[in-house]
Amino acid sequence: MTRRGTRRVLFILAIALAAGWIALRPSTSIQLFGWSTEFHLVRGLDLQGGLQVLLDADLPPDVSPTTEQIETARDIIEKRVNALGVTEALVQIAGSRRIVVELPGIENPEQAIQALKETGLLEFVDMSAFSPAQAASLEGQRIETDFGSSFTSSTSPTPIPTEPAGLPAAAGATPSAAPAGPVFHTVMTGADLAGVTATSDQVGQYAVSFTLTPQGTQVFADFTRTHVGRPLAIVLDKQVISVPVIQSAITEGQGSITGSFTREEANQLAVQLRYGSLPVPLKIVESKNVGPTLGQESITRSSLAGAIGLIVVAFFMAAYYRLPGLVAVVALLLYALVAVALFKIIPITLTLPGVAGFILSIGVAVDANILIFERMREELRAGKVLRQAIDLGFSRAWPSIRDSSLSTIITCVILYWFGNTFGASLVKGFAVTLALGVGVSLFTAINVTRTLLHSALDNLRIPEHPGWFGV
Repeated sequence: MTRRGTRRVLFILAIALAAGWIALRPSTSIQLFGWSTEFHLVRGLDLQGGLQVLLDADLPPDVSPTTEQIETARDIIEKRVNALGVTEALVQIAGSRRIVVELPGIENPEQAIQALKETGLLEFVDMSAFSPAQAASLEGQRIETDFGSSFTSSTSPTPIPTEPAGLPAAAGATPSAAPAGPVFHTVMTGADLAGVTATSDQVGQYAVSFTLTPQGTQVFADFTRTHVGRPLAIVLDKQVISVPVIQSAITEGQGSITGSFTREEANQLAVQLRYGSLPVPLKIVESKNVGPTLGQESITRSSLAGAIGLIVVAFFMAAYYRLPGLVAVVALLLYALVAVALFKIIPITLTLPGVAGFILSIGVAVDANILIFERMREELRAGKVLRQAIDLGFSRAWPSIRDSSLSTIITCVILYWFGNTFGASLVKGFAVTLALGVGVSLFTAINVTRTLLHSALDNLRIPEHPGWFGV
């Protein structure tokens, strides 16, 4: 064996060991130079169950959101569910105005649904016309503000036209016919937030701390400096969640939202504010808990069926193609290990259609070997020596393998685009695993099989022996 051939064998052996170590273990942790990660097989909604939510743009039927708006909404929702601790959530656009959210293994569906549907519009609303007690009575109620409404207030920070029912009239408030209820002045919105975190104090009281942008810091400093001792409402989606009293001028751009928060509520509020408002309002059209459609028993049966099929294919290759067939079986096993390892490393969320795509790619890998071996037989029948027949077989079968693999990958790209555009996540899973499997099969058929075949011939020292090839 040449030095180059030895290096190739060692390289293939290293890949086989690394792929086997990752693929055959349920979970693999790697720590290197302070960097650590964990590889495990991620199962999709149909394999482990979870929550599926269909969101639709809450707009009139004749009004459609722009492509940019729906894509931005998709990105924000994905960040929200990931921040809630939902691993491998699938969030994708369905059509022109709908978003499909799949949350495998979700443990708190109500919390996730709440985070999905909230728009997260935070407003700091001036209530200096009321006493602290009067303003506190509005906590938990919905109010109207001059931000985003058809009513535009003056520059005065007092609520404009009437007082809420049950409260005495505040000084300076003048009644008006429209709008029907009181409209409060918005001092600042959540757009001026630079960072938001959920915190707790020594007695276990939860709050949401925030920092402001330079512009927001200036606005907040100017307002609080002239309204010390007066209430300032913190309003989320037009609902008053807290009415703190300004104790002193806040000039450093830091503050906190306090209230009767549980840990989950504080974390959820922080997530909503951290990732901003949705560019288009969304409503939940459908929400359902999905059980694993396969179940462990079906997964076991599918694995058994796949193993039986692999054994039958291996027996056929060895019986019909002799030595090349045995080498192809080794390459096929390496292909399976590398593919499963890549599923864990990337990672790819494995669904039932994804499993089908992987099994189909095994057939593609076997097909490439068959093309090579048949070309080798033709060269041997033409009188070529064995080593020359091997090289010619590989080189002349390559155009067919290349073109067939490329056409399959193009089909996978089309399927992936179709699934991503129309919300067919099952089609996407099939396309991804099939394309990845085809790519790995190219490597194993052209590099691994050829290297191992030459290595076997060199070791056995049989440069010309057609019987080993079933000729």
